[in-house]
Amino acid sequence: MDRTTKESFVSDLRDRINKAPVVYLTDFTGLDVKAMTALRRSVKAAGAEYIVVKNRLAIRAFAQTELPDISESLQGPTGVILGYEDAVAPAKALSDFAKDHDEKPVFKLGIMDNKILQAEQVEAIAKLPSRDVLYSMLAGVLEAPMAALASVLEAKIQETAGLIDALREERENAG
Repeated sequence: MDRTTKESFVSDLRDRINKAPVVYLTDFTGLDVKAMTALRRSVKAAGAEYIVVKNRLAIRAFAQTELPDISESLQGPTGVILGYEDAVAPAKALSDFAKDHDEKPVFKLGIMDNKILQAEQVEAIAKLPSRDVLYSMLAGVLEAPMAALASVLEAKIQETAGLIDALREERENAG
């Protein structure tokens, strides 16, 4: 790769890193080409991309961003996940993939909101429910008090209707 190609690649990678709200670094040691292709597909389905970059070029690209310095983590075989839509989905996709492939690849670290996340923190993110599940849980939590209120109001209305009916019957009998 000549110098202009490298500079162009670093510039493109920097732009992609800046566009991604979440970045995960992985060690993909032990995966063959077929597994890497399957991994890329599953990460892409999660709204992210998985790229393998030479560490020197990745160090240059990260250095040109506002993100914290992670150059010491860019050693050995490193894959970069750039999550564009959701922080949980790409981590979950990689974690699920690793369960089926002898726990490979493994997380090295993550970056979210300009903060470095250790591998254990990224694993915890991967265990979170998806965004849709969280929304449905929130809807259930918000619905429960409203349903209880509606039930109480309905009971009071029925009680009032019963009292009015009893009063009507009493007046009819009285006169």
